[in-house]
Amino acid sequence: MSDEMPMDATAMPLVSVLIPAFNHERFVQRCLDSVLEDPYPAKELIIIDDGSTDATAERIADWVATHCMDIPIEYVRRENRGIAATLNELVARASGEFLRPGASDDYLLPGGLDAQVRYLLTHPGKGAVIGDSVVVDQDDRKIHESGMRDLRGANKRLYRSDDGIRRAIISQWAIGGPVAMMRRSALDTVDRWSEGLRIEDWDLFLRLAARDALGFIDVSVCAYRIHGTNLSKTRHTATRIIHLVESRQVALRRACLFDEPYRTLLRAQSHYIGAKISFLQKQLWPLAFHLLAYLSLVILSKLRFPSGNPHAEAT
Repeated sequence: MSDEMPMDATAMPLVSVLIPAFNHERFVQRCLDSVLEDPYPAKELIIIDDGSTDATAERIADWVATHCMDIPIEYVRRENRGIAATLNELVARASGEFLRPGASDDYLLPGGLDAQVRYLLTHPGKGAVIGDSVVVDQDDRKIHESGMRDLRGANKRLYRSDDGIRRAIISQWAIGGPVAMMRRSALDTVDRWSEGLRIEDWDLFLRLAARDALGFIDVSVCAYRIHGTNLSKTRHTATRIIHLVESRQVALRRACLFDEPYRTLLRAQSHYIGAKISFLQKQLWPLAFHLLAYLSLVILSKLRFPSGNPHAEAT
């Protein structure tokens, strides 16, 4: 099937848009409106308020009361259980063949659902597809045209092959915002999100990349919002250290899923993360050790590639 081939609306697969909401009273209505604004017709909306302490739950309830006849909606309000547990519950409640996780402070861009559905329909071997995002501020003013390139500094050309995607997911985590669509069957294969993790997305995408299950389309499928709350998390040193420690544990735990040279590359990344931790903790000797180990393992990973430039089949 061509990517440009029109599809019969009655035959389109159901997409479940999954929104975990938490303390985003200012932004959640824009998020929900965007689901209606996307023209893809075969969709449902599942929302869980994960114990918000502001007016987020009330804003959602008012929106659902207004739009309950416009789209199939399920809304649950409960105590806080964390993002990974909430995402897993959203998946359990969803009916769609394809799952599109969102975030209550970001919003979908029209046409993104259709573009990702078309990719998955024409690439049956892929369990998930990621796109790009535009970056906006708290007042919806555009800051960056590409979340991957401009915000994260990613080389998007890497994402054109399975080899490049594995390298990018391991060494240059550049997924800005909720930009993935997944087959339900793919999540069943890799056990969904690991509950208790704060960096649950990287853990999930490592498991998908290890199976060559990730594809990429160079299309902006959502607006990723930068605002005071999420900025403060990345600037707080103690919080950064906690996230980095968890990231290093994930890298070491998931290395066994990869063949060489990617296993060695992920071990190298664990030392790179260790160097960041040592730098933030102002520990000179551990910093030097991790940097030396990182460089050694990167060189070793290059030596373990077959002769010539490695090329995997295009995604």
